[in-house]
Amino acid sequence: MTNPDIVIIGSGIGGATIASGLAGSGASILMLERGELLPATPHTRDTRAIFVDGHYRPKEMWREAGGAAFNPGNYYYVGGNSKFYGAVLIRYRREDFSVMEHYGGVSPAWPFSYEEFEPWYSRAEQLFRVRGALAEDPTEPFHSIPYPFGPVPDEPTIARARAELKRLGLHPASLPLGVDIDAWLKDGKTGWDAFPNTGTGKVDAQSGPLTAALADRNIRLETGAHVEYLEASSDATIATVHYRQNGILKKVTPKLVVLSAGAVNSAAILLRSPSPNGNGLANRSDQVGRNFMNHNSSAMLAIDPRRRNTSVYQKTLMLNDYYLSDGKGGKPLGNVQLLGKIDGHILRANVKLAPKFALDFMAGHAVDWYLMCEDLPDPESRIMVDGKDIVMQWRRSNMQSLDGLTKVMRENFRACGYPIVLSRPFDKRTPSHQCGTVKMGDDPATSPLDPFCRSFDHRNLFVVDAGFLPNSAAVNPALSIAAQALRVADHIRKTELVA
Repeated sequence: MTNPDIVIIGSGIGGATIASGLAGSGASILMLERGELLPATPHTRDTRAIFVDGHYRPKEMWREAGGAAFNPGNYYYVGGNSKFYGAVLIRYRREDFSVMEHYGGVSPAWPFSYEEFEPWYSRAEQLFRVRGALAEDPTEPFHSIPYPFGPVPDEPTIARARAELKRLGLHPASLPLGVDIDAWLKDGKTGWDAFPNTGTGKVDAQSGPLTAALADRNIRLETGAHVEYLEASSDATIATVHYRQNGILKKVTPKLVVLSAGAVNSAAILLRSPSPNGNGLANRSDQVGRNFMNHNSSAMLAIDPRRRNTSVYQKTLMLNDYYLSDGKGGKPLGNVQLLGKIDGHILRANVKLAPKFALDFMAGHAVDWYLMCEDLPDPESRIMVDGKDIVMQWRRSNMQSLDGLTKVMRENFRACGYPIVLSRPFDKRTPSHQCGTVKMGDDPATSPLDPFCRSFDHRNLFVVDAGFLPNSAAVNPALSIAAQALRVADHIRKTELVA
């Protein structure tokens, strides 16, 4: 495969899913992944190794605009960040595809409707073997096909929390999850949220679509292949992909390039690539790297010192009563869902001075929640490059929504019988669904990509990862990325691979 028909850069949700959508097309496809296979070692279920020692965190550093360096929470393995994700595969709500007003500003519309996109959501749910339940959540949009499996069961403490929330008149609902809980627990009695997946219990980009794609002999994966830049020809097509492998600079010249390195790294690759104006590739609009979004989110612990939480995995419940309004006729707040069950080591990663016995007691009596609110696109919230360095200028927005959601959920949990409710926001070290740096739209003057994620500037370049998202909504983006990847794969088959 010296000169493949297609090169896919990255094997995360976007890259792996588009590869699966192109399988069987007859096209020769080379996938370039900078990471390696994630090995099965005792660290994979060791909370101290993962959360305190940072065993899996990357060795690289990024910089804030202004110079301060930080270690990002991105992961470089086959399967990308999905190897560690919470396996929440939830649809954007129908309203997220239209303009929506928030306390912090306006969330823009997608360039097409939910109804046009819905069949691809259904296909993605089948591909990722999603477990869920309909008719529990009043914000749930129309599904043309039911979930392929019923929901992951609540553990006793969570079943009690569901009943308590219902008594308040709220509508707790089962999280849609890509988890075979029996298979997961065979490898260790832990949760899966933020734990690396080395088996078959969690359906991530590798264990799901990539495995399906690599069954096609025309699709090949190279690991340790770090793409440094793309080179455009005089006719504005992408001619060459330059990558480094085992210290050696290599290149490949495909007919089509699919960039799926993740919202931050895809933008960085385009910005580093040589161009006549020095502004990077696919950037006539000057929007590459801009409109960076990263959900505004907090962890919230609802603690009752009288009742132990005996849950092992916990993460089976969500609440969207405040998703479309604040519950009092005001503007949207966001989504509430359970975290994976924390322990004293996980708390230690964020609370350095408390004694271990106190952290263990707190964790053992807490139900652990994740509050998520929309971060709105802003051209000045952006990813930049300085040589090989990635520079992040994150302009957080819509924090009033997170404040409002924190306040109302503290009141709700106290009404449910949890006298102690603690919360702490996540910072830039946690990749809370980074998105929006290479957005799609209808107008090449304002968007780098068209509605099929094709570059307006380079007809043989597609960007298919969280970067294409025009808004962040207030739900996990994995299913939306997968659905668009299947849609784009279908478009490529019809427009680029026809005989």
